[in-house]
Amino acid sequence: MKKTTPFAPPSWILAAGALGLVCTAAVGSPQAIASCCPKTESTAAALSDKSLYQTESRWTTDTGKQIKLADLKGRPQVVLMFFASCQSACPILVHDLQRIEAALNPKQRARVGFTLVTIDPRRDTPEALRRYRAARALPAGTWTLLHGEPDDTRELAALLGVKYKEGANGQFAHSNLITVLNQQGEIVHQLVGLGQDIQKTVRMVDQLTTEGTARTGSTRE
Repeated sequence: MKKTTPFAPPSWILAAGALGLVCTAAVGSPQAIASCCPKTESTAAALSDKSLYQTESRWTTDTGKQIKLADLKGRPQVVLMFFASCQSACPILVHDLQRIEAALNPKQRARVGFTLVTIDPRRDTPEALRRYRAARALPAGTWTLLHGEPDDTRELAALLGVKYKEGANGQFAHSNLITVLNQQGEIVHQLVGLGQDIQKTVRMVDQLTTEGTARTGSTRE
């Protein structure tokens, strides 16, 4: 297995991908975020300063359950920020997650989570997300759909390097970015674009599930 390069803090908040519904041009430049939120002693002790799970934001799943991101701790997560009414990029990105899932063997699939976070909390209520899950037959055991408050959504987008903006027609221009988090919520890999080669992403997930709590460096395709 080829080793990845050491993780550098600024890289996990790069504005990756492209803006626009087809998202064909690169966006933004690196921006440092000094502090995303207060930390409790227990959280700080359990997680590194690179972990997204240190955020104190609260989210609602499509089943109505209230969680923190730290509740996802313990298995790798493949994360996508999307919106349910998207007619262009998001269906392709969700399909890319399904392609990643299909490329794993059954044992690996059981040890990986796939998390969709809406960038349209006004319309994508938990009920709307529940309908979205049903329409696309997303497995309940491994797929998590999250709704959050606008400020929390913007904070997470900044941490992931996702940019988005609502247009006059209610559609969003947004970065096309799939992120892999390790078991501790650290960004270890990002895939930019639509319908891209998923092999590096699959290998990263394979490595994480094989090594359990292994810490890896960050890569971007």
